[in-house]
Amino acid sequence: MYEHGRRLHMHALVVMPDHVHLLLTILANENGVESPFYEILHDIKSASAHKINKVLERSERVWLEEAFDRMPRADEFDRYKEYIIMNPVRRGLVEDPDDYEWLWYESEDGDE
Repeated sequence: MYEHGRRLHMHALVVMPDHVHLLLTILANENGVESPFYEILHDIKSASAHKINKVLERSERVWLEEAFDRMPRADEFDRYKEYIIMNPVRRGLVEDPDDYEWLWYESEDGDE
């Protein structure tokens, strides 16, 4: 969430046991320029891998090189967000998505 409000606006994210979903909008800087998606993703993966390895007291590769990115159309946005929110429920990890510790999403009124 470090980049939320800086280079991106995060709408939803979930960290699953074997993958991660992010729904975000890239923001323009003060000069009207957006950071490239690959750069933002690299920074997120790098920072999180460092923290994960520190907690686990190791120095191993955490993420795969590739990413499967999609750009949803405006009419698909809510469907993608719902998919992310319900992912822990579909996988049988919790009955209520709000009980899943590794889920964050923006409420309908924009509150976090």
